[in-house]
Amino acid sequence: MSMKLNGKIAVVTGGSAGIGLGIAKAFANEGAQVYITGRRQAELDAAAREIGNGAIGVQADASRLDDMDRLYETVANTSGRIDVLVLNAGFYEFMKFGEITEEHFDKTYNTNVKGLLFAFQKALPLLKPGASVIFTGSIAGSIGIPTMSVYSSTKAAIRNLARGWMLDTSELGIRINVLSPGHTMTPGLAGLLPEEAHAGLIKTIPAGRLGTPDDLGKAAVFLASDDSSYITGIELDVDGGVSQY
Repeated sequence: MSMKLNGKIAVVTGGSAGIGLGIAKAFANEGAQVYITGRRQAELDAAAREIGNGAIGVQADASRLDDMDRLYETVANTSGRIDVLVLNAGFYEFMKFGEITEEHFDKTYNTNVKGLLFAFQKALPLLKPGASVIFTGSIAGSIGIPTMSVYSSTKAAIRNLARGWMLDTSELGIRINVLSPGHTMTPGLAGLLPEEAHAGLIKTIPAGRLGTPDDLGKAAVFLASDDSSYITGIELDVDGGVSQY
């Protein structure tokens, strides 16, 4: 059986844990050479070993533009192009309205919107015709979630940026889509929601379970591969049905 991403060069920001790691592993399993970013070198090294297939970790903070320059310089010098770009790095924390701080706002927008914008723009010289670009959105961008209004607004922004950039870059022959997870079992979720609260959350999910990074990885492979060659500008919800009612 042929691998769907054989010979492809893939970059996944925020790829050392959670959904990003799930996507990176799925890409490598389909034959891609994968680059991942993260802020902590030890976690990056461990993730690269777990991903396999010669995965390369580049220490970088997605909110720092000079770090993105260094990432793309590394990719350019070693692989010369990007076939699949997944801008997955993100930041979230709970913050009640009425208590929102400037620091909370800036940190969330600097990573989720500003960082993504410039990470995409800086990658343009490496993206060749046929390349697939995937932004990690969230069902939070289209539904209300208490204490997450700032985060939710960043994901709504990402959704509309994809629409605009799809048109702005149409002459380049690349595709841009948004992959929006629902409630997914990641270290981030575990840190925010105690295990005893999971049963109550699962009751709200029509599919009857939490999502996994593997679920997101499979969907990302579809958007990255030629199976979706006539798909651009969409938002693919991988959420067990939560956003549909």
